[in-house]
Amino acid sequence: MKALITGASSGIGRDMARVLANMGVELYLVARRAQRLGELKEELDVPVHTMVLDLSKKQNCILLYERLKNEQIDILINNAGLGDYGNFDETKLSKDITMIDTNITALHILTKLFLKDFKQRDHGYILNVASSAAFLPGPLMATYYATKSYVLHLSMAIHKELRKAGSHVSISVLCPGPVKTEFDQVANVAFLMEGTSSEKVAATAIWGMFCHHLLIVPGILMKVSRIACRLLPDTVLMECSYHIQHHKNHGDHTHGK
Repeated sequence: MKALITGASSGIGRDMARVLANMGVELYLVARRAQRLGELKEELDVPVHTMVLDLSKKQNCILLYERLKNEQIDILINNAGLGDYGNFDETKLSKDITMIDTNITALHILTKLFLKDFKQRDHGYILNVASSAAFLPGPLMATYYATKSYVLHLSMAIHKELRKAGSHVSISVLCPGPVKTEFDQVANVAFLMEGTSSEKVAATAIWGMFCHHLLIVPGILMKVSRIACRLLPDTVLMECSYHIQHHKNHGDHTHGK
């Protein structure tokens, strides 16, 4: 089998590459950091092809597909993403747009293009990485939460279309809670609760994908939290979300923004 993983240079993407390599899957890894990709390639005992691309650029998403469309990719994992913290009117518009282009547009393009090929072959797995943020409004991280809601609902809609068509193509969406990665540093937040290891999340995600699970929510606490989100009114959810985000800010601890 062959797998394409975006955002593969660190965190969940890197650890999903390790899980798949242990299963003997040939890997196509994409990220912006050549050194990190090179180090991961040296570590793994399967054929690994690395591509240094900034997927916030639409043309790079098309280029990636064009390079790989004849490689018979079996698994597409859309993991590339970024976040930011702050009041919506105070965060930089340029970063908002880059976030939307990476978290939404790149995922949308790659999902659509590879899905067409998968459907034609009636085989393939798509794993889109969202977040528990997809279940809530996200004051103080409004753009990030909105992008992850898009990923969740797009994936769910595609899943229903595939089932109605009787297709054997599988799509899953991963919605983890806090994970021990570099994300909180890049997004300028610090989690209140102890994050799950990215290794554990990666293993859960790959297992769920191969089991054809639509929604993958690692950890009992996050599963319970999701149920609570469905029961509480929106006004309460927004207040809780604001409280959580407010206390995530590095500024509450180090004034680091």
